[in-house]
Amino acid sequence: MAKKMSRYRCVACDYIYDPERGEPKNGIIPGTAFEDLPVNYICPVCGARAKIGKRAFVKIDAPEQYRCVACDYIYDPNRGEPRNGIKAGTPFEDLPVNYICPVCGAYARIGKAAFVPVG
Repeated sequence: MAKKMSRYRCVACDYIYDPERGEPKNGIIPGTAFEDLPVNYICPVCGARAKIGKRAFVKIDAPEQYRCVACDYIYDPNRGEPRNGIKAGTPFEDLPVNYICPVCGAYARIGKAAFVPVG
């Protein structure tokens, strides 16, 4: 299993940099760890504290729950999805890449990328 990369939050606007999603629009490919971002990286949302760059971000703990961006369904590893063969205790990171929302099925083509961390 690949090492889990940490997410970071902008202290000015609460934007969360998620290395699993990256920032493709800004040339940062998915899978880019925060530590590998350029030294002059600034928040893409607020640009605040541009002079201090990456120091405007704080590391946040990994979430357990993930929310579907289409219908707000919450995947909770404590519950799992027994009807879909996903046992209780299965972390989101261990779900198959092609996992789709069991409620709306939206974004079926992009799978887990349709989910964002909660918290």
